[in-house]
Amino acid sequence: MIATVLSVNAGSLARVEGLKRPSGIRKHPVDRIAVRDPGPKRGGLGSGVVGDEIYSRKHHGGDTQAVYAVAREELDRWERELGRELGNGMFGENLTTSGLDVDAAEVGEQWRVGTSLLEVCGPRVPCATFAAHMGEPRWVRRFADHGRTGAYLAVREAGVIETDDPIEVVHRPGHGLTVPMFFRACMGDGDLADVFLDAGVLPEAEHEWLASRR
Repeated sequence: MIATVLSVNAGSLARVEGLKRPSGIRKHPVDRIAVRDPGPKRGGLGSGVVGDEIYSRKHHGGDTQAVYAVAREELDRWERELGRELGNGMFGENLTTSGLDVDAAEVGEQWRVGTSLLEVCGPRVPCATFAAHMGEPRWVRRFADHGRTGAYLAVREAGVIETDDPIEVVHRPGHGLTVPMFFRACMGDGDLADVFLDAGVLPEAEHEWLASRR
Protein backbone atom coordinates (compact mmCIF):
# COMPACT_ATOMS: atom_id res chain seq x y z
CA MET A 1 0.00 0.00 0.00
CA ILE A 2 1.27 3.47 -0.89
CA ALA A 3 1.51 5.79 2.10
CA THR A 4 -0.45 8.99 1.53
CA VAL A 5 -1.82 12.05 3.26
CA LEU A 6 -5.49 11.27 3.78
CA SER A 7 -6.25 14.69 5.24
CA VAL A 8 -4.43 17.91 6.06
CA ASN A 9 -5.86 19.75 9.06
CA ALA A 10 -5.57 23.15 10.73
CA GLY A 11 -7.48 25.13 13.32
CA SER A 12 -8.01 28.42 15.11
CA LEU A 13 -8.12 29.16 18.82
CA ALA A 14 -11.47 28.24 20.34
CA ARG A 15 -12.97 27.51 23.72
CA VAL A 16 -12.92 23.92 24.93
CA GLU A 17 -15.52 22.92 27.52
CA GLY A 18 -13.88 22.43 30.90
CA LEU A 19 -10.90 24.70 30.19
CA LYS A 20 -10.44 28.35 31.15
CA ARG A 21 -8.13 29.09 28.23
CA PRO A 22 -8.70 28.72 24.49
CA SER A 23 -6.95 26.02 22.52
CA GLY A 24 -6.07 25.28 18.93
CA ILE A 25 -6.62 21.53 19.35
CA ARG A 26 -9.75 21.52 17.19
CA LYS A 27 -8.48 20.86 13.70
CA HIS A 28 -10.55 20.65 10.54
CA PRO A 29 -9.65 19.30 7.10
CA VAL A 30 -8.43 21.90 4.62
CA ASP A 31 -7.29 21.62 1.02
CA ARG A 32 -3.60 22.24 1.73
CA ILE A 33 -1.21 23.51 4.34
CA ALA A 34 2.09 25.33 4.10
CA VAL A 35 4.79 24.30 6.54
CA ARG A 36 7.72 26.57 7.39
CA ASP A 37 11.19 25.96 8.73
CA PRO A 38 12.40 27.69 11.91
CA GLY A 39 14.20 30.71 10.51
CA PRO A 40 16.47 32.82 12.73
CA LYS A 41 14.12 35.82 12.66
CA ARG A 42 11.43 33.83 14.44
CA GLY A 43 13.52 32.97 17.48
CA GLY A 44 13.51 29.25 16.77
CA LEU A 45 9.74 29.00 17.22
CA GLY A 46 8.61 29.81 13.71
CA SER A 47 8.35 26.28 12.39
CA GLY A 48 4.96 24.72 11.97
CA VAL A 49 1.83 25.03 9.92
CA VAL A 50 1.07 28.49 8.57
CA GLY A 51 -2.22 29.73 10.02
CA ASP A 52 -2.58 26.89 12.54
CA GLU A 53 -2.94 28.62 15.89
CA ILE A 54 -1.31 27.56 19.17
CA TYR A 55 -2.30 29.14 22.50
CA SER A 56 0.93 28.59 24.43
CA ARG A 57 4.25 27.79 22.78
CA LYS A 58 5.69 27.11 26.22
CA HIS A 59 4.02 23.70 26.16
CA HIS A 60 3.20 23.18 22.46
CA GLY A 61 4.75 23.90 19.12
CA GLY A 62 8.32 24.87 18.49
CA ASP A 63 10.87 23.38 16.17
CA THR A 64 10.46 19.73 17.19
CA GLN A 65 6.65 19.88 17.45
CA ALA A 66 6.09 21.76 14.23
CA VAL A 67 3.73 19.23 12.61
CA TYR A 68 1.73 16.42 14.22
CA ALA A 69 0.88 13.22 12.33
CA VAL A 70 -1.58 10.47 13.26
CA ALA A 71 -2.41 7.33 11.27
CA ARG A 72 -6.04 6.99 10.19
CA GLU A 73 -5.70 3.34 11.18
CA GLU A 74 -5.20 4.46 14.80
CA LEU A 75 -8.27 6.68 14.67
CA ASP A 76 -10.23 3.72 13.31
CA ARG A 77 -9.06 1.57 16.23
CA TRP A 78 -10.16 4.20 18.72
CA GLU A 79 -13.51 4.53 16.94
CA ARG A 80 -14.15 0.86 17.59
CA GLU A 81 -13.11 1.13 21.25
CA LEU A 82 -15.02 4.34 21.98
CA GLY A 83 -18.07 3.55 19.88
CA ARG A 84 -18.11 6.98 18.25
CA GLU A 85 -16.98 8.59 15.03
CA LEU A 86 -13.62 10.32 15.04
CA GLY A 87 -13.14 12.59 12.06
CA ASN A 88 -9.80 13.42 10.54
CA GLY A 89 -8.09 15.99 12.76
CA MET A 90 -9.89 14.81 15.90
CA PHE A 91 -6.66 14.21 17.79
CA GLY A 92 -5.43 17.67 16.84
CA GLU A 93 -3.21 16.26 14.11
CA ASN A 94 -2.12 18.28 11.11
CA LEU A 95 -1.58 15.18 8.97
CA THR A 96 -3.93 12.21 8.98
CA THR A 97 -2.04 9.50 7.15
CA SER A 98 -3.09 6.32 5.38
CA GLY A 99 -0.95 3.27 4.73
CA LEU A 100 1.89 4.46 6.98
CA ASP A 101 2.61 3.02 10.43
CA VAL A 102 3.43 6.36 12.01
CA ASP A 103 4.13 4.70 15.35
CA ALA A 104 6.77 2.43 13.85
CA ALA A 105 8.84 5.44 12.84
CA GLU A 106 12.30 5.82 14.29
CA VAL A 107 13.39 9.06 15.92
CA GLY A 108 15.30 10.95 13.24
CA GLU A 109 13.45 9.33 10.35
CA GLN A 110 12.76 11.72 7.47
CA TRP A 111 9.69 11.88 5.24
CA ARG A 112 9.22 13.64 1.93
CA VAL A 113 5.63 14.91 2.02
CA GLY A 114 4.43 17.17 -0.77
CA THR A 115 7.22 19.65 -1.36
CA SER A 116 8.36 19.55 2.28
CA LEU A 117 10.86 17.43 4.17
CA LEU A 118 9.81 16.44 7.70
CA GLU A 119 11.80 14.71 10.44
CA VAL A 120 10.32 12.52 13.19
CA CYS A 121 11.22 13.94 16.61
CA GLY A 122 9.05 12.26 19.23
CA PRO A 123 5.65 11.32 20.64
CA ARG A 124 2.63 13.34 21.63
CA VAL A 125 2.27 13.31 25.43
CA PRO A 126 -1.43 13.48 26.40
CA CYS A 127 -2.50 16.45 28.52
CA ALA A 128 -5.55 17.98 30.19
CA THR A 129 -6.44 19.93 27.04
CA PHE A 130 -6.53 16.72 25.00
CA ALA A 131 -8.67 15.05 27.68
CA ALA A 132 -11.16 17.93 27.79
CA HIS A 133 -11.37 17.97 24.01
CA MET A 134 -12.08 14.24 23.84
CA GLY A 135 -14.52 14.18 26.77
CA GLU A 136 -13.77 10.54 27.53
CA PRO A 137 -13.33 9.14 31.08
CA ARG A 138 -9.68 8.62 32.10
CA TRP A 139 -8.58 9.67 28.64
CA VAL A 140 -5.00 10.61 29.48
CA ARG A 141 -4.38 7.24 31.14
CA ARG A 142 -6.11 5.26 28.40
CA PHE A 143 -4.24 7.03 25.63
CA ALA A 144 -0.93 6.64 27.45
CA ASP A 145 -1.53 2.96 28.18
CA HIS A 146 -2.17 2.31 24.49
CA GLY A 147 1.18 3.91 23.76
CA ARG A 148 0.68 4.69 20.08
CA THR A 149 0.60 8.46 20.14
CA GLY A 150 1.35 9.54 16.62
CA ALA A 151 4.49 11.56 15.93
CA TYR A 152 5.65 15.13 16.17
CA LEU A 153 7.81 16.27 13.28
CA ALA A 154 10.27 19.06 12.58
CA VAL A 155 10.31 20.90 9.27
CA ARG A 156 13.66 20.41 7.57
CA GLU A 157 12.54 21.88 4.24
CA ALA A 158 9.56 24.21 4.00
CA GLY A 159 6.86 23.42 1.50
CA VAL A 160 3.21 22.74 0.77
CA ILE A 161 1.29 19.58 1.66
CA GLU A 162 -2.02 18.62 0.05
CA THR A 163 -4.54 15.85 0.48
CA ASP A 164 -3.50 12.68 -1.39
CA ASP A 165 0.18 13.64 -1.46
CA PRO A 166 2.40 10.53 -1.18
CA ILE A 167 4.58 10.09 1.90
CA GLU A 168 8.03 8.75 1.13
CA VAL A 169 10.38 7.64 3.89
CA VAL A 170 13.64 8.97 2.48
CA HIS A 171 15.85 8.27 5.49
CA ARG A 172 15.59 5.73 8.31
CA PRO A 173 18.46 5.86 10.83
CA GLY A 174 18.40 2.12 11.53
CA HIS A 175 18.97 2.39 15.29
CA GLY A 176 15.56 0.84 16.03
CA LEU A 177 14.54 3.46 18.60
CA THR A 178 10.94 4.19 17.74
CA VAL A 179 8.43 6.84 18.77
CA PRO A 180 6.53 4.49 21.17
CA MET A 181 9.83 3.57 22.84
CA PHE A 182 10.63 7.24 23.34
CA PHE A 183 7.13 7.73 24.76
CA ARG A 184 7.75 4.99 27.34
CA ALA A 185 11.01 6.69 28.26
CA CYS A 186 9.13 9.96 28.70
CA MET A 187 6.58 8.23 30.92
CA GLY A 188 9.19 6.93 33.35
CA ASP A 189 10.91 3.87 31.87
CA GLY A 190 14.40 4.63 33.18
CA ASP A 191 16.14 1.85 31.29
CA LEU A 192 14.76 3.10 27.97
CA ALA A 193 15.62 6.67 28.90
CA ASP A 194 19.23 5.61 29.39
CA VAL A 195 19.21 3.85 26.02
CA PHE A 196 18.04 7.03 24.27
CA LEU A 197 20.48 9.24 26.14
CA ASP A 198 23.41 6.92 25.45
CA ALA A 199 22.49 6.62 21.77
CA GLY A 200 22.45 10.39 21.28
CA VAL A 201 19.61 10.22 18.75
CA LEU A 202 17.27 12.83 20.24
CA PRO A 203 16.99 16.47 19.22
CA GLU A 204 18.91 18.69 21.65
CA ALA A 205 15.88 19.99 23.56
CA GLU A 206 14.40 16.51 24.02
CA HIS A 207 17.78 15.08 25.07
CA GLU A 208 18.22 17.78 27.71
CA TRP A 209 14.67 17.34 28.98
CA LEU A 210 15.02 13.59 29.30
CA ALA A 211 18.42 13.91 30.96
CA SER A 212 16.95 16.31 33.54
CA ARG A 213 14.52 13.60 34.64
CA ARG A 214 17.21 10.97 35.33
